[in-house]
Amino acid sequence: MDYKIFKIINQLAGRYSILDMLMILVSNKIRYLFAFVLMSMWFRGHSYRKVSRYALISAAFTLLIDMLIQCFYFKPRPFIKHRVGILIPSKMNSAFLSKHTLLATAVATSIFLREHVFGSVMWGMSLLTGFSRIWVGHHYPSDIVRSLFIGSFTSIIVEKVFGSLKIMNRKSKKYYAQIRK
Repeated sequence: MDYKIFKIINQLAGRYSILDMLMILVSNKIRYLFAFVLMSMWFRGHSYRKVSRYALISAAFTLLIDMLIQCFYFKPRPFIKHRVGILIPSKMNSAFLSKHTLLATAVATSIFLREHVFGSVMWGMSLLTGFSRIWVGHHYPSDIVRSLFIGSFTSIIVEKVFGSLKIMNRKSKKYYAQIRK
């Protein structure tokens, strides 16, 4: 089933040059848009800086999770096992988890948890990133879905953990202030 869905999407590659260029652009360069968004949020103010911080922490944790999984599990990329349309060169590493989609989703989810409208736009961009990775022939749909799940889950956990640490820090400061009186 995974290969069938992959084939439906990937067989469109090479037929429409404008879409091919768009998918290659998204696949290779959208990370710069995400970096620009995080930098602009950092300089916008304190609450936006917190979103940027959480997004960077989430991205770091998703990369760590990806590295750990890569140590124990290998799944061949579609172009290794099948004759597929591949639009851009790729590494021969594991297809399991798309690093591009992981990072985009971690950042987008972190933004979405604080800014729903803008976060929804960024989430759409992360979905487009995943779709482009299938289009160019680098990942199966299941790799993208798992990447979306892990990137989102990591961001939610980071938000919960760091949010609770902030509450604990606030309470400890309040308690310490009462003791000093």
